Amino acid sequence: MYMKIKHSNTIVESVEKKFIKNEMPFLEVGDSIQISVLIKEGSKERIQTSEGVIISINNNNLNTTITIRKVLQNIGVERVYLIHSPRITNIKIVKKAKVRKAKLYYLRSRSGKATRLKQKFN
Repeated sequence: MYMKIKHSNTIVESVEKKFIKNEMPFLEVGDSIQISVLIKEGSKERIQTSEGVIISINNNNLNTTITIRKVLQNIGVERVYLIHSPRITNIKIVKKAKVRKAKLYYLRSRSGKATRLKQKFN
C-alpha cells in the first residue's frame, strides 16, 4: 500500500512540472508589484492589472500563492493569487522593500504613512 502512494506522488510531480511557469521574476515579501490577470466577462476576456505590496508568500511547488495588499478609498483590500495560474499573464516588480519579517500582517493595523516600507536598492 505504501509503495503505491509513494509512486503516485512522483506521477503528480511529473504532471505538475508541465504547468510551472519558469519565466516568473523572483518575488519576495515587501515587494510592490503590478500583476496582470485575465478576467472573463460574459463571452469577452480582458486583462485587469492591480498593484499592491506582497504581505505573504506560501511556497508549495505548483500551488505557490502570494497575498497582495492595497488600500482603495481608505479600505484595505487583500487578494490571494495563485502564481502559476494560466490566468496570470504578467507580474512586474515596481519596487523592492527591506523587511525583517516573513509575513507583513502588521500592515493591516496601520494606515497612511505608517504603511511605508524602507526601499531596497540593488
